[in-house]
Amino acid sequence: MGSSVIDKMKICYIASPSVHIKRWVKYFAENGHEVHLVTSGEPSGVGINGATLHFLKRFGPRRRVVNYLINSVPMLLQFKRLVKSINPDIIHAHYITEIALLGAASGFHPFAVTPWGSDVLISPQKSRMSRWIAKYVLKMADLITSNGEHVSKMLIKLGADPRKISFVYFGVDIRKFKPGEKDESLREKLGILNSPTIISSRRLEQIYDVESLINAVPLVLKEVPAAKFLILGEGSQETRLKELAKSLGVSDSVKFFGWIPEDELPQYLISADIYVSTSLSDGLAMSTMEAMACGLPVIITDFGDNRKWVQDGVNGFIIPLRAPQALASRIIRLLKDEEARKRFGSMNQEIIMERNNWEKEMGKVAKLYAELIEKRKK
Repeated sequence: MGSSVIDKMKICYIASPSVHIKRWVKYFAENGHEVHLVTSGEPSGVGINGATLHFLKRFGPRRRVVNYLINSVPMLLQFKRLVKSINPDIIHAHYITEIALLGAASGFHPFAVTPWGSDVLISPQKSRMSRWIAKYVLKMADLITSNGEHVSKMLIKLGADPRKISFVYFGVDIRKFKPGEKDESLREKLGILNSPTIISSRRLEQIYDVESLINAVPLVLKEVPAAKFLILGEGSQETRLKELAKSLGVSDSVKFFGWIPEDELPQYLISADIYVSTSLSDGLAMSTMEAMACGLPVIITDFGDNRKWVQDGVNGFIIPLRAPQALASRIIRLLKDEEARKRFGSMNQEIIMERNNWEKEMGKVAKLYAELIEKRKK
């Protein structure tokens, strides 16, 4: 394998400008590679340090099927022109939707794809169009990265060649997400200064079932009246969840703070005592990994590969889906057992450092890219 390929690659991502993409871009840009990101939508307010951004123009109405029919050919032509001008060494699509389809349909190789979870676990079961897109994108890919065995099984079920699948976790930046002293000024600002605190940082969408956490709050308050719940994130369920908290009479104990910038998130995490994820579909979620890296005990749902990371009663708790009572009992148990919180949190930090370190995982990706590029050149 030529060292020049590793030293300097030209990488073209095609994806939405999400926090996950920002992390991939950051690693490769900081390591001297030329990175381009092709996305769709409006360019205002979007910026990713280290990447040259390219925006594909959409036409017509926003309804998915009509939008796709109107935009498929014009966007593919735009993308192919961009690829010709960029002349990348590799194209990598993240999240298998219509935008990933452009990468597959462009005919460019090597072509890599990374599913994030619901794009293969849920969407293809609900929509024929999503299923067709997933099957086609996977068929055209030279490399497919997977972050869980349950994801890999679904990829194979959708027609992916098992030989093309490589395990790569999204990883945590352990230089940023690490244990620390609670930020008392932040706790005072958040209104939790003298309160045991439970935190959730999942998006407020139905798939993450934050409703179960809100429903658990009254049960927790009966045993620990001073407890506070920090709900970070935004989404379509926000108004409904606030109304639910109000109807349950717990609005004073549940605080919604919306989306928190990544640079500020570690301070919120280390200022809390327990992390909760009530998601209905996951590998080990990035938000859970970040909480574990910050030394928090975690309570997460029994889905996917979660039991490979959290042993029930050893470094956290695993609860059934949609189970507010089970969740409340585990929260109460941890709030009343400081020694267990510390022990669980310490174990979680070690697990992430050893098994889900962002730099190590991105190093795997760099090697996979280099191998594909070399293979293509032969």
